[in-house]
Amino acid sequence: MTDDTSRCLPDDGFAGTLIARVWLPAERGPSVALVARDGVFDLSRAFATVARLLDERDPAAAAQAATRGARLGSAAELLANSVAAQRDETKPWLLAPVDLQAVKAAGVTFASSLLERVVEEQARGDPARAVTTRHALVEEIGSDLGAVKPGSEAAARLKASLIKRGLWSQYLEVGIGPDAEVFTKCQPMASVGFGAEIGIHAKSSWNNPEPELVVAVNARGELAGAMLGNDVNLRDVEGRSALLLGKAKDNNGSCALGPFLRLCDASFTLDDIRAADIDVTVEGEDGFVTGGRNSMRLISRDVLELIAQTIGEHHQYPDGFVLFMGTMFAPTEDRGAAGQGFTHKIGDIVTIRSAKLGALINRVDHSHRIAPWIFGTRALMENLAARGLLQKN
Repeated sequence: MTDDTSRCLPDDGFAGTLIARVWLPAERGPSVALVARDGVFDLSRAFATVARLLDERDPAAAAQAATRGARLGSAAELLANSVAAQRDETKPWLLAPVDLQAVKAAGVTFASSLLERVVEEQARGDPARAVTTRHALVEEIGSDLGAVKPGSEAAARLKASLIKRGLWSQYLEVGIGPDAEVFTKCQPMASVGFGAEIGIHAKSSWNNPEPELVVAVNARGELAGAMLGNDVNLRDVEGRSALLLGKAKDNNGSCALGPFLRLCDASFTLDDIRAADIDVTVEGEDGFVTGGRNSMRLISRDVLELIAQTIGEHHQYPDGFVLFMGTMFAPTEDRGAAGQGFTHKIGDIVTIRSAKLGALINRVDHSHRIAPWIFGTRALMENLAARGLLQKN
């Protein structure tokens, strides 16, 4: 997974402000860290949590100006030791680069994935019905839903027409209606990081990765940075009923973030986020390989609009939040029997990469077989208090 760790870094290397969370075996807890050319440095004496850092007026400048603590290793060493199968647990490794923030996700924000969500709903979670359902829907409503601006008069007219034909869907409502879908992906600190195993429910037979750009937002609702994410999804479960969204989305290891959080500065701006391309490759132990691209240029709602629909006078996040931007990647290529489409197999390696954010790499296993999540908010507070890190933070 990490034969060449340089490919896990952004194309411009250490030019940006890269933030990591690193598990320190000697401390039995995590530290916020700055990733630099000459090493990864502990910032926990200045910022006990990433949430605290992001609430600075200029998080990137604050991170660069903070007094550096111990050198935890090089970026290459930490990346290599983060791979679960080869980890030396006496040495530091990378975690998901966020902590107290709520983990939210915007759904159905790309036209191509919007059509696939309607297919899931109409097929009732049965992959064998997906092909005929997809063809029927394209004949009726077309495939170029990307030309319809959400909440516009044209969208309202299309809605009225589809209702008359009995084709309206809850997914079309959030895809082209005025209100975006924003849901809770998982609990704070339940996300896994680079090299960790990601989990799918053992009862699922139709599932896929969702490669996404994930923005980090502070308590004031301000964009602070971005990272890569995998919103692992069970298509058969969600297809049976949208009310099963929690079961489809929130399982042990079903949310991956990383490899680092890149803070906004002169080298990485909102325009870079809006123009980002996110590539994904799935490589199976059976020799199967597939991939695709998720282009932020094609998103139906702007980044700032999605942030504004998440936080405001209606809903506050005192510890900030991270927000998955959605995906246009919905693989339909048959992996097994004809008409069954794509689904994960145990041992798949999922690589998600973007030029400015590096690469997030994880291996797939069943949720009940990977490491359980045991270090939550209470454990973090107790650990930071024991280390004397809460007094100034």
